[in-house]
Amino acid sequence: MDDKSVPELSVPENVTKTLFLVSNSASLEKALEKLIEIAKVPDRRFDLSTKNVVTAVLQLCRSLSSPSWRYLLLLSLKALRNMCAGEIRNQNAFLEQRGVETVMDVITSVGLTIDPDCEIIRVGLQLLGNYSVVGREHQCDVWYQLFPHSFLKIAGVRSREICDPLCMVIYTCCEGTDGLLTELSSEQGLPILKEIICTSSAVGLREDWLKLLLSKICIEGSYFSSIFFKLHSHPCVENNDIITNLAYQFVSEQAHLLSILSEILNEQLEHIVVSHVFALSIFGILKSAAVVVDFSNRGKDDLPTGSAPIDVLGYSLVILRDICACGHLTSSKEEGPKDVVDILVSSGLIELLLDLLRNLEPPTTIRKAMTQDQVKEATASSSLRGCPYKGFRRDIVAVLGNCAYRRRHIQDEIRDKNGILLLLQQCVTDDDNPFLREWGIWCVRNLLEGNAENQGVVADLELQGTADVPELARLGLQVEVDPKTRRAKLVNVT
Repeated sequence: MDDKSVPELSVPENVTKTLFLVSNSASLEKALEKLIEIAKVPDRRFDLSTKNVVTAVLQLCRSLSSPSWRYLLLLSLKALRNMCAGEIRNQNAFLEQRGVETVMDVITSVGLTIDPDCEIIRVGLQLLGNYSVVGREHQCDVWYQLFPHSFLKIAGVRSREICDPLCMVIYTCCEGTDGLLTELSSEQGLPILKEIICTSSAVGLREDWLKLLLSKICIEGSYFSSIFFKLHSHPCVENNDIITNLAYQFVSEQAHLLSILSEILNEQLEHIVVSHVFALSIFGILKSAAVVVDFSNRGKDDLPTGSAPIDVLGYSLVILRDICACGHLTSSKEEGPKDVVDILVSSGLIELLLDLLRNLEPPTTIRKAMTQDQVKEATASSSLRGCPYKGFRRDIVAVLGNCAYRRRHIQDEIRDKNGILLLLQQCVTDDDNPFLREWGIWCVRNLLEGNAENQGVVADLELQGTADVPELARLGLQVEVDPKTRRAKLVNVT
């Protein structure tokens, strides 16, 4: 911007005097650029706080009403953002001078249209995020001036540059303030979350602030179902989130949400605390997706496949796999000490997974070893299904294996449901399921560990020639049978 245009601005003399003095500059543009650099240093931020610079810059923002001065507005917001980064005196001055109202006036002035000034909105949100970290008073100052209408308008802008800092502001406000989190998950707040997820899906946003927000609300909290079904225009559900209308089709935004939650769980597997409500909701969605998905064709793609129902089915399984892998971290004081895996199993998880597995066509290795008559018989069976995506069988086996890890009652339940031979048959390679063999071995190992009854079942199968136990042994496990007692035990082959 040409400095000759600056005198045309109607800026109070005390504002220009303060800014020129602290920056040792003779123009507003140069003064703001220097302030941005000065405020990056903690000691110099403190020095600025003693000279009322925050107040001067806010007054300048209120003077820049013409669209012609957008660049000066942007510089002003950047300077305020840096000054409010961890300096309590600047943050308090921002509060006293009604800084949130000024920032929102700036954002509104540039317009939240189809093609808004994303840079000004982005920096404005970053400023509000830095300001709101101080404590409850500052959080509520931001929240009650933006919630719900301003948040909703900003969330509707399909821009990753805006969506990420918006998630930062919302997460920072809600962190440690359960009342605000409840409001965000209310009927007023759900449209905001819906727009954020739709924007994330449209622009491919998977940044940390989005993940922190969704983890807090969906995985650790109890609001996942409300958000998930809000993403569909006409969901038809009953208790436990089971879809009752088979004509219901999942949408891509729902699959996108599940994919992000799956990514969060995978990244934070050893630290995240999963709510029982979230786990049961995912199980309900899995049951619904298993009814909706067409299993008549064998899928050729990994997740994501581009088919919303198949992706919902797959990501639900993957999420359950990881939940069952970190079961010791899946309870809260409010929900009680009961293991979330036990809750899922008592709701029918094992039975559902075994049924899904039984109805699948045999793995590639077994199909190749079948006689022509066996192939014809299997082909004629209408109950056999193909894997809807590459890895579906593997993911079922993985969930079962994680459930059975050092849980005697689950080991016994799988035996009681005649699942041991079925799972032994998964210890093979399969073209449609990468790493099926490894997950199958893991699952069988967990089934047999410390369980003499299960080991005895495998020994009997070996004696009968029913199970290919030597194949299992070549992969690192072996069942030994005492010739006198006929008791079986599992040993490692080294």
